[in-house]
Amino acid sequence: MDIDLSLPQPAVEAAPDGAAAFALAITGSGGAGAMRAGEILLEAASRAGLYGVMTRAMGPQIRGGEAAALLRLSPAPVSAPADRFDLLIAIDWDNFTRFTEEVPLGPTSLVLADPDQGPVPQPVADAGARVLPLPCKALVRKVAGGRANMVALGAAARLLGLPLALLEDVVAAQLGRKGDEAMAANRAALALGAAAELPELPHRLSPAADRAVRWTMSGNQATGLGVLAGGVRFVAAYPITPATEVLEWLAPALAETGGVLVQAEDELAAINMAIGGAFGGVPAMTATSGPGLALMTEALGLAVASETPLVVVDVMRGGPSTGIPTKSEQSDLDIALHGMHGDAPHLVLAPNGIGDCRRTAEWAVGLAETLQTPALVLSDQAMGQARAVLPPPPPATRTPGRRVAEPGTPGYLRYVVTDDGISPMARPGTPGGAHVADGLEHTPRGAPSAAARDHAAQLAKRARKLEGFDVGPDWADAEGEGNIAILTWGSPTAAAREAAARARALGIAVRVISLRLLLPAQPDRLAALLAGVDRALVVEQSHGRQFHRYLRAFYDLPAEVEVFARPGPLPIRPGEILDRLSHWEDAR
Repeated sequence: MDIDLSLPQPAVEAAPDGAAAFALAITGSGGAGAMRAGEILLEAASRAGLYGVMTRAMGPQIRGGEAAALLRLSPAPVSAPADRFDLLIAIDWDNFTRFTEEVPLGPTSLVLADPDQGPVPQPVADAGARVLPLPCKALVRKVAGGRANMVALGAAARLLGLPLALLEDVVAAQLGRKGDEAMAANRAALALGAAAELPELPHRLSPAADRAVRWTMSGNQATGLGVLAGGVRFVAAYPITPATEVLEWLAPALAETGGVLVQAEDELAAINMAIGGAFGGVPAMTATSGPGLALMTEALGLAVASETPLVVVDVMRGGPSTGIPTKSEQSDLDIALHGMHGDAPHLVLAPNGIGDCRRTAEWAVGLAETLQTPALVLSDQAMGQARAVLPPPPPATRTPGRRVAEPGTPGYLRYVVTDDGISPMARPGTPGGAHVADGLEHTPRGAPSAAARDHAAQLAKRARKLEGFDVGPDWADAEGEGNIAILTWGSPTAAAREAAARARALGIAVRVISLRLLLPAQPDRLAALLAGVDRALVVEQSHGRQFHRYLRAFYDLPAEVEVFARPGPLPIRPGEILDRLSHWEDAR
């Protein structure tokens, strides 16, 4: 059968610096190997001198259900989701309609689908994409022990112009332990996919000329690296999606650096173990997601009252309750800011990208240790479980660290009221450093007290140490000039930055301000960043506009404010933000 392989000319999207970016999706039922194919392709792109990001779309099933590897590749660093996909390779169509909205297609999109796996879903047909056959299952039957995902991977490499030998090297590195027969089958399946009758795409990605050092990592791995670099040597946690990979990465890394990870029986035990470890003198942390954070709030209050440093990483997912465990959302902001009872000053931080997870986590450890209070780090599934090829992320700004009581300090008072609110912390066993540390209000010595003067003095002390500390410039990232500002936080930052770059190319002057430190608020600093701004677009991924309400509570905003708020699991895309900016500009 003759197949028309001609394709319409696509309008190629660009990375923030103008370099071409290519978006592709590999989909299939759970267990079909779509994720593995995506990971191999991302690593091969890295070895070819490209940058890229791969996010995962999947259901909450242990096995089965839907799965998609969503990639965007470019010669320049790129991290925002694509507005639409240039290529979709469907190993099968099982459960595809569950995430159709997460794989936007258009008339310039190419779809390669196995004709033996059923008809093309109606949303794909409605998008006007060009559909061509790629009989993965029939081809792989020619290879004993072959896998359909390797056929799909070979086809993707051919279309992108990646050398087949490069993919074989990556497959050997990742799957070589399966033995020579499996590797021979994988190589044969790759070759079948690369040799399939495929069109020549109007554009291919050329490797970057600089050949700079690149890291390939997920946001959860970057978070683990960050807390380790910050000095954490004790971790207690209970597994929960999508935070578990933080713990999986940390377990061997801690063992190599003299630390310990303990898997507790539940989230309550985990955070109390971490508080105990920190009280014992070792920087400590735990990682969880929304349901686990809800269980930890009482113990967080104990850490505030006893002035015990602690880091809690919350890799957010869709809520409330069990919600959508495998999808991203920014809806834990309210509980992170206000979830504890009583006046409980604490730190809330949020990385604004996969690489920034490293710096923010490290900084959180330093701030928690310096200010002797818990620090909540709000990552999310979109960053945590995504993998990116990126420049080496920078380390965090150093902080003074824990103020430790010297042995034999005369008349040692654990909670002595000081000008900066920080009092020396004696490690257990320090001569002359015995004191009581619990959740009851107390005197400067630590003895329980219900006296109004003690309560007022300790409340003011705990607030003063956060309010008076100079956090420096890392509290937010700001770029660009103009009278329009995009205000955002967390994972939508990448889309906001790319939208702003496109807007500037159209003559719209816009700046992007992404907050990294949410508590304590920095009203004077934000006022300086907003100087000359008369319009602000607030971008966030929550249904209840939690970030907008936070800004209204703590900051003075320009007179004209619009909000682009959407819950998960759909990511906020650069083109959507640009549309908001363009329409806003045209309306004036």
